[in-house]
Amino acid sequence: MLVINKPADLSVLAEGWDKSAPYLVKMLEEQFGKVWVIHRIDKGTSGVIVFALTAEAHRSLSMQFEKHEVEKKYHALMNGLPAWEEKLTKFPLRVNVGHRHRTVVDDRSGVRAETGFRLLERYQASALVEASPMTGRTHQIRVHAYALGHPLLGDILYSAPETDVISRPALHAHSLSFAHPETGKSLGFQADYPSDFSEAVRLLRGK
Repeated sequence: MLVINKPADLSVLAEGWDKSAPYLVKMLEEQFGKVWVIHRIDKGTSGVIVFALTAEAHRSLSMQFEKHEVEKKYHALMNGLPAWEEKLTKFPLRVNVGHRHRTVVDDRSGVRAETGFRLLERYQASALVEASPMTGRTHQIRVHAYALGHPLLGDILYSAPETDVISRPALHAHSLSFAHPETGKSLGFQADYPSDFSEAVRLLRGK
C-alpha cells in the first residue's frame, strides 16, 4: 500500500480538459510502478489517501470501502456558526448537474448519502468541524454543509461568500482507518494540516 498526504490543487487522476497537467497517480507510478486507485478526494481537497500496489491489496481495500468498513474523518471550516454540536445529514444527492458539474440535493432522483458532522471549535462567524462521510458521493461533504446552511469557507461553487482566509474549499482529509489487506490488523493514518489550512485556523482563532 501507499498512504499519501495529498496537497491541495493536485488531481488524483488525469483531468479530461488538460491532459498535460500533473496528477498524483502519474507521479506515484513514475516512482513505484503500477498503482491501483481505491478511492479519490477532490482536486482542491488536501489530506490522506490510500493506494494499492498489488491486485490483492486493491481487492481487499476496495471491498472495505464498498462495505463502509473504512473510517474516514475530514476537517472543514464552515461559514456561520452551527446551532448544533453534532448533526447527521441524510440528504440524497445527484451528481454532475449542469455545466458546472455540481452535486445537488434531490429528494426524488438522488442516491443515498450520509455525513456526520461534529463541532470542534467556534469562531466569530465560522466554525471548525469534523465530517465523517458514511457514503462516498462526489462533493458529498461540501453539498451537505451547504444544505445545512453552512457552506465551507472558500467554496464558491456551493455559494460560499468570497474570503481572504483561504483560496480553496476549506476541506482536509484528516484521518483514515482500515484493516491491513493481509493481516487484518487495524491501521490508522492521520495527515497534518497543510500550511493554508493551518493559517486559516490561526487567523480565525485571532492569533
